[in-house]
Amino acid sequence: MKKLSRLLWLAAPLFLAACQPTPTGAPTAFDPEGHTGRIAQEAVVLNDYMVVAANPYAAEAGADILRQGGHAIDAAVAVQAMLTLVEPQSSGIGGGAFILYWDAKTKQLYTLDARETAPAEADENLFLNTQGQPVRWIDAVVGGRSVGTPGIVKGLEEAHQRFGRLPWAHLFESAIERAEEGFVVSDRLAQLVAMGINPGLAQLEPAKSYFFPNGQPLAAGTLKKNPALAESLRTIANEGADGFYQGPLAEAMVQAVRHSAIAPGRLNIQDLANYHVVWREPVCGAYRELDVCSMGPPSSGGTTIVQMLKLLEGFELGEHVNTEALHYFTQASRLAFADRNTYSADPDFIEVPVQAMLADDYIEMRRSLISERDMGTAQAGDLAGGQWVMAASLEQPNTSHFSIVDQEGNAVSITTTIEMGFGSTVMAGGFLLNNQLTDFSLNPRNAEGLVANRVEPGKRPRSSMSPVIVFDEHGQPLHVLGSPGGPRIINYVAQTILGLVDWNMDMQEAIDMPRMTNMNGSTAVEAELAPLNWVEDLTKRGHTVEVRALNSGLHGITRLPDGRLLGGADPRREGHVAGQ
Repeated sequence: MKKLSRLLWLAAPLFLAACQPTPTGAPTAFDPEGHTGRIAQEAVVLNDYMVVAANPYAAEAGADILRQGGHAIDAAVAVQAMLTLVEPQSSGIGGGAFILYWDAKTKQLYTLDARETAPAEADENLFLNTQGQPVRWIDAVVGGRSVGTPGIVKGLEEAHQRFGRLPWAHLFESAIERAEEGFVVSDRLAQLVAMGINPGLAQLEPAKSYFFPNGQPLAAGTLKKNPALAESLRTIANEGADGFYQGPLAEAMVQAVRHSAIAPGRLNIQDLANYHVVWREPVCGAYRELDVCSMGPPSSGGTTIVQMLKLLEGFELGEHVNTEALHYFTQASRLAFADRNTYSADPDFIEVPVQAMLADDYIEMRRSLISERDMGTAQAGDLAGGQWVMAASLEQPNTSHFSIVDQEGNAVSITTTIEMGFGSTVMAGGFLLNNQLTDFSLNPRNAEGLVANRVEPGKRPRSSMSPVIVFDEHGQPLHVLGSPGGPRIINYVAQTILGLVDWNMDMQEAIDMPRMTNMNGSTAVEAELAPLNWVEDLTKRGHTVEVRALNSGLHGITRLPDGRLLGGADPRREGHVAGQ
């Protein structure tokens, strides 16, 4: 195993001083290839169990459950409850998630779809104005119209009923206590509130009063209490998911959505009462003697990542990061995103040609389109007789991911979200409600025909969330990982897998690697972090290169050959590794 320390590419992460562990390495000015802002960083190696999450409070809450003999699913409940409090901009009980769970005893992988659904009163014209044109995206985001039926509480309950070990109510105690006694507001949360990334936050009550007390944005380092959330979590702890989907809390959510001061929505009490999760088949594919497994539709992430890797398997990518390999990476991404944007949607409404997109002969045909030059905008392959037309949706990067491995080898990979930073900004019971309906295509059709990912009652919007477990040649979990980042999640996770598999990096090194994305448009490279020769070489290959912030939030765990666990947390956010 290579040494665990590596000079990490890092822009300017804002860590929560009260909770974040002291960096194990000292800052350095090392800059041989045009990198800037580097700092030394150590991967974390532990013996028994590990939780990697986006906030120290959440990671420690999950680790404490494992310390008490809890199961990986038990820890996941505690992590999500705490994230609702301390990272409200990214996820929470008002949103949804995709859950991958590996059962070490039965050696079986489960995938659970706890994605939000469109209300029964919603239809394909939800985001059209009186002239029949789609509203501006920012106007679609804010207010009740964008709120889908939340799924994460039901998802966690079903997973816990099937696999959990500790009492359900016990898993909420840490988050309830912290909500009542207060948590230290992190630099990142304070900065995002002050930046005004979601205009609804300063307009809609009660979110306005919560995030702008006395008219001022939350300040980093202050103690923030949320008694309303404590009461909501106590209700869920005592009554189970029924306490969320029925009764006073459900009625409060419906009232908040339907009477929103901005864009009242269509969520009703029956939508909540009728919500159900779906156990789905994972999407898996072989890559260089390993198996990469993720979530199937309505996630587009798993299929697109596996397709990218299968396309890349025909190329020699070298033993270290190089621009030729990165060029091939962007071209595989172009082709996969063209198919994704055309065919991926809720499989309960649309026949998604997953197997056709991953078939060997189709992959070989698509791979032949890749050359040494940028191909420009790729077109989708003809897989459904022209039934659907290409259309993008505007997913936003404010999601969260956490990875867990317990003492018995059970593994959980969960990507969870309320969509746009601070969601719809509609708040009820101390938590924010999602704006997940904007993950549908706002325009249900164009001159060529219908869009697969259009709004329909009860439908789940397409997602790019890509929780992943990579299995070794013996069928055992090797890597557990995922990321926030909107549609860029797909590139973030796929590039990290290349780092782990092709470029001999450990998890922390692969997470630290400068990011590159191409979603069938321009090629983006991470500002201040990527070597200068990346831009130069890709430009020579015909790419239109955009230098920009690429704010991944990758969190992963690797099982080492000796059985120990190596964890990596993305320094671009406030990631934290906890365990024993």
